[in-house]
Amino acid sequence: MAAQSSRRAAGGGAASRRDAGKERNVTMEYHLAQPAIDARKASPCRREETGIKVGILAGGVGTRLVEETEVKPKPMVAIGGRPILWHIMMHYAAYGYKEFVIALGYKGEVIKRYVIDFCVLNGDLTVDLETARVSRKENGLPEHNWVVHLVETGEGTQTGGRIRRLAPYLGHGTFFLTWGDGVSDVNLDKLLEFHRSHGKLATVTAVRPPARFGRLDLEGDKVATFSEKPQIGEGWINGAFFVLEAGVFDYIGGDMSQWEREPLEHLARDGQLIAYRHTSFWQCMDTLRDKRLLESLWESGQAPWKIWG
Repeated sequence: MAAQSSRRAAGGGAASRRDAGKERNVTMEYHLAQPAIDARKASPCRREETGIKVGILAGGVGTRLVEETEVKPKPMVAIGGRPILWHIMMHYAAYGYKEFVIALGYKGEVIKRYVIDFCVLNGDLTVDLETARVSRKENGLPEHNWVVHLVETGEGTQTGGRIRRLAPYLGHGTFFLTWGDGVSDVNLDKLLEFHRSHGKLATVTAVRPPARFGRLDLEGDKVATFSEKPQIGEGWINGAFFVLEAGVFDYIGGDMSQWEREPLEHLARDGQLIAYRHTSFWQCMDTLRDKRLLESLWESGQAPWKIWG
């Protein structure tokens, strides 16, 4: 089955025109394993930290969210008062994956400042005014016992180049990788289990994008059925939420390598790219409209990606 990958580009943003500012449509062959695994939301096992690291591309400009991204990178755009990057990290942490390697680029200092301030401002401090010594007594947020590596990967570096620059931090084994602008309720334990079951280098989460318009099924002029923006009405696309082996680094060239182009195309050609079909919630944040949708879901108290307590 062909799965379209019209998303992603240079900075880890959602559409394939990110830092280069161009939109490019890519058709890619994914191996869709049978039967499809139903990854409907389930309560994750609250385990201790695992040894598997999580890479997040967070260096993109976000040209279609210019209302927000003139002053901050897209992963720092807030949903419910927290950056979407925090929501993504909370998802992984809920499954016990608590060591993050974040690829910085455009306005990376904003992410650095947020992480440092988050650490300092969410715990008890003792300040000795005579010596100017500050000591931190307690986290105050025990669920955030994370390790976060903030890696400068260059403002103009493409997605493949960013991933390659993370290699020294991600190690020599299995790791997760996703973009800093999309949320989902994918079951990460099932995703990892699926990846290990096929023994290939790469697993991509294949999703059906939300339709922009309501769907009409017609019988002549009669409307037989009407579905308001059905998610199942579209084809499969690259939804990120990858599980990868270190061997994928051999498929990436230099800084100008686009992960969605030659690396994934060559992995697919070599039979090393397998798709995990996720049929439940997935949403990227490409536009102001997408942000408003995610905000409304969060404010309703029914945000599907909020699988943590």
